[in-house]
Amino acid sequence: MPIAPPTRRLLGTVALLALMAAPAASQTTPAAPQHGVAAEAIAAGIGRMAAHRAAYRLDLGEARGSGISSVRGAMMFEVQDACEGWATRQRMTMTVVDRDGQEVETVSDYATYEAKDGSRLRFSLTQTSQGAVSQRVSGEAELKPDGSGRVRYADPAGREEELPAGTLLPMRHTVLAVEAARAGRRLLAAPLFDGTSDEGAQDTTTIVSGWGATPGQPRFPLLADQASGRMRIAFFERGAATTGASQPEYEVGLRYFENGVADELAMDFGEFSVTGRMLELAPLPGGC
Repeated sequence: MPIAPPTRRLLGTVALLALMAAPAASQTTPAAPQHGVAAEAIAAGIGRMAAHRAAYRLDLGEARGSGISSVRGAMMFEVQDACEGWATRQRMTMTVVDRDGQEVETVSDYATYEAKDGSRLRFSLTQTSQGAVSQRVSGEAELKPDGSGRVRYADPAGREEELPAGTLLPMRHTVLAVEAARAGRRLLAAPLFDGTSDEGAQDTTTIVSGWGATPGQPRFPLLADQASGRMRIAFFERGAATTGASQPEYEVGLRYFENGVADELAMDFGEFSVTGRMLELAPLPGGC
């Protein structure tokens, strides 16, 4: 699932955190492998993604001497199958409390429409802090078959950014990460554009571990008979790895199921981390 984190990221994949009947595959499938994943596997992976609505409870993970005493919050994520594309919506509220009892509330509302062939993304993010708008980003990105392209912003008005070859959009990143895990691969590295900032694409590295049959009985029917595994996605400033600045700006960990649903997540902001546990999960109708 794509996840829009707070600022760039307190709330910009994983974006995480995307994904009943599985949505139908797009009628425009890629003609060539993408990041080592064959076109046939991508088409099958698109068909496995589950349209759903999920609700998560957010709590403080680690404070790491930052002066933060608690975090409370909630996140709603939904993905709808719109035949030739996916429409996603993420709404997150998070209140951070320091040791003096001061509270800062951040609210994020993030929505996208992504073509299933990975060629186009419309996006909108509005973020408020203490009730005042702190960030607003919107626009549209278009990608060529090699993943290069351009993003044109409506907010900030008139801004444009080039996207490098190999760029992935959020749902396509989820599909490729799951298919790489199914094929036994442990690493997926790619530029990712999710529309949560006006700075274009970020470099990402996704590490997969423990992919296989899910132990125990799942709490939700939509997760029954689904393999799963842990993924950790690190977001870097574009080009940072080649300049020696290899510390990620933001990291998110998830347990992904092969239908694209994540039931557990952990967002690492450096000074503190936040955990998320799924409380509700329901399939959504849709498709062609």
